[in-house]
Amino acid sequence: MPLILPRSFQRLPGPLVALALALIALPSTTAAQQIPGLPPGVRPSPEQARQILQAQPELVRQLRERLQGSGLTPDQVRARLRAEGYPEDLLDPYLTGADTTQTVTPAPGTLGAVRSLGVLSVEAVDTLAGLDSMADVSDSVRQVIDSLTLARLDSMRQDSLADSVTLRGGRLKQFGLEVFRRHTTRFQPVTTGPVDRSYRLGAGDMLVLILTGDVERTHTLEVNREGFVLIPQVGQIHVANLTIREFEDLLYSRLGRVYSGVRRTPNAPTRFSVTVARLRNVQVFVAGDVVRPGAFQMPASGTVLTALYASGGPTESGSFRRVIVRRSDAVIDTVDLYDYLLRGINRSDVRLESGDVVFVPVRGTLVSAAGRVVRPARYELRPNETLRDLLEMAGGFEAGALQSRVQIHRVLPPASRGSGGAERVVIDVAGDPGADSVPNFPIVPGDSVVVFGVPAAVRGFVTIRGNVWREGRIGVSPDMKLSDAIRLAGGPKPDVYLQQVLISRLGTDSSRVQLRSAFADSTGRIANDLPLREGDIIEIFSRSAFRERPWITIVGAVRRAGRIPYREGMTLGDAVLLADGTTEDAAPEATEIARLPPDRPSGALAETMRAPLPPGGLTAGAAGGETAEVQLRPYDNVLVPRRGGYDLQRLVTIAGQVRAPGRYALTSKTERLSELLTRAGGLTQEAYPGGIEFFRRNGPIERAAPPPGADERQRVQPLPPGFRTRVGLDLPRVLENPRFRDNIILTSGDSIFIPEFNPVVVVNGAVNAPGPVAYAPGRHIDWYVNAAVGYASSADRRRPYVTQPDGRREAVVRRFLLADNLPHPRPGAQIFVPPRVISEQPSNAPQILGVVASVIASLTTIVIVATQ
Repeated sequence: MPLILPRSFQRLPGPLVALALALIALPSTTAAQQIPGLPPGVRPSPEQARQILQAQPELVRQLRERLQGSGLTPDQVRARLRAEGYPEDLLDPYLTGADTTQTVTPAPGTLGAVRSLGVLSVEAVDTLAGLDSMADVSDSVRQVIDSLTLARLDSMRQDSLADSVTLRGGRLKQFGLEVFRRHTTRFQPVTTGPVDRSYRLGAGDMLVLILTGDVERTHTLEVNREGFVLIPQVGQIHVANLTIREFEDLLYSRLGRVYSGVRRTPNAPTRFSVTVARLRNVQVFVAGDVVRPGAFQMPASGTVLTALYASGGPTESGSFRRVIVRRSDAVIDTVDLYDYLLRGINRSDVRLESGDVVFVPVRGTLVSAAGRVVRPARYELRPNETLRDLLEMAGGFEAGALQSRVQIHRVLPPASRGSGGAERVVIDVAGDPGADSVPNFPIVPGDSVVVFGVPAAVRGFVTIRGNVWREGRIGVSPDMKLSDAIRLAGGPKPDVYLQQVLISRLGTDSSRVQLRSAFADSTGRIANDLPLREGDIIEIFSRSAFRERPWITIVGAVRRAGRIPYREGMTLGDAVLLADGTTEDAAPEATEIARLPPDRPSGALAETMRAPLPPGGLTAGAAGGETAEVQLRPYDNVLVPRRGGYDLQRLVTIAGQVRAPGRYALTSKTERLSELLTRAGGLTQEAYPGGIEFFRRNGPIERAAPPPGADERQRVQPLPPGFRTRVGLDLPRVLENPRFRDNIILTSGDSIFIPEFNPVVVVNGAVNAPGPVAYAPGRHIDWYVNAAVGYASSADRRRPYVTQPDGRREAVVRRFLLADNLPHPRPGAQIFVPPRVISEQPSNAPQILGVVASVIASLTTIVIVATQ
């Protein structure tokens, strides 16, 4: 009977056969099946795959059969797994024949706890109970049960502290709760290795006796069920319930009878040693508020911690301060886990024996410690433990804690609650800031303790800014004066404004008062050295801040046009250098400077002067020339004009069915289409001139790179949409007559594509069967629409149009009395039938029909009269 898991586990992918097919893509008709529990096309994660592979034995058997029948070698399967992004050793146990089906279930006690939690269904519990209940659970099954149990407990968790303080946006965790949780692997106790001399021997222990000196022998001794060991030549020795130290004392007596050299003296001729090679297993029971209550197999050296790790530890309602160990009807030990968690002290030195019960009762008082403590959490307190004990558990105060004030949020006990909703109180506990500890204030169940931080506001400083070397805050000290703050700021800069220093002072009413001082000289000496107070703001000014900052402007054929700060003695050559020099199309001999007129009220805006630069602009040889040393004045405008008629090559792209496609440079500003075709070698025999695609660029933008893998047509004009326009041209007429109007003059950025003959007309839009239709000579647009199964019910029959292969567009003209003007598509044309636009205005069809009827009646009367 297969394992029936709850809904939370059924969401994992399965069955395993479909999983294996998805992983290694085995050739099968079921390979395309969707894996149940996942959306179509979604594959399981490696962790989900491992859980299913380890938890379903029947499906493992089917998987092995499919792998053996696939014909794939183990290396091929690993290669496919690696290519699919899975660990290549995921299916190794099923390739090598390893037995992974021997997974058995926990003891009935564990099953009862799991069933009571609602983790497994009743059917699953019955299935697990039918297996060997005395054996341990495999790691994979335990991982599943552990994760589901914890998820169930989390969903059932309720906050008993309704007023508990939150920390960093979430509820405080209960201290120690996650220590015993092992989400990735089950706790494995140590079954080998040395033990202390107080270890008591029992049935199942494996001992090693080593004799050295006059006798060199080694004996492996197993304690049988009767509690005896058998030593060759010595006989049986009863060791059950003896410590190793007591067993050694007994061996001195028994071995001394056979080997005369065995003595207790340091220089004895024969010496021996006894070690425990393998520990026996004992069965203990863990009950109470733990994650996995039940029976557990563990080494005889195990303690309370060993049992708690195996059972997942206490739940949120379990006690960490009073774990009870019962043997028969007696309590042999009570363990406080906080000694282990807080101080690393393991006081659970009582070794467990078969039949012992580790019981975790309901927890005691739970109190929250939040705020500026080292370890914010919820802690379990024993009776008579106080606020001081709680803060010691929380690691004490952080460096930024306000130790003089600790606040307690308390829910009053029922007997102390008054009328009017007085059920909660806030208690501030004042502490001594200089003391090393907090008061022993009593704590009651449900308290939430908050430690506040030191306020973020910074005090004890003055601020200095302006024309000093180091602006910013400066710590204020008693009797500090203005000169002290300026000195700590590095002193004033050379261009300091001496006449005034401003000090803004904060008053007692939070208003500010303006104070003034001044420098005696440029060394930073203060004429009126005012005493400073906390919060003062000192402003020191610069003489240059009160001056105009003139500029000059350089525009035209320079590489970096714009404004340049004016400097005394600046020349024309300096300005050109600061503009990164002239461009190739510059006309340096025509450089012009526009300057403010000396008599501005006369109405003149500027006066100009020619200041020619050397030929070729500003070169290294001419940098010091006389023409480059024209002195500039503030607000001059320098214009380096461009050379008339200078232009770079104008490039045009031609592709398709021409003998020499490529990107050609125009030879003149008047070169035409027919001339470029001649330069490209003319058209090929497969060319279709009537389908020419001619594009012209709309604006001066940079040409975009063609997309990877673009075909020839896409490479003609890789420009963004909206920056190129198709122009309709009648190329056959141009080839017949170069003077025809469509033989246009080419410009930079034009692109031409000459396609092959395409004997198809494409019908799109509001037709019943859009698509290509074979070209029929002489047929009009309605014929092609009928070939596409006619107009759709939503078609606008009055506005279809044809885009001819050369780019020209021809529309249908519907006439009332005369014949319609219907365009005739050519090979490669495209027909588009637009949908009808439904007007929201009221229809005037009746009025139109009435007018039409009146006109027809009048015409009929005229015809009758004329015939009489």
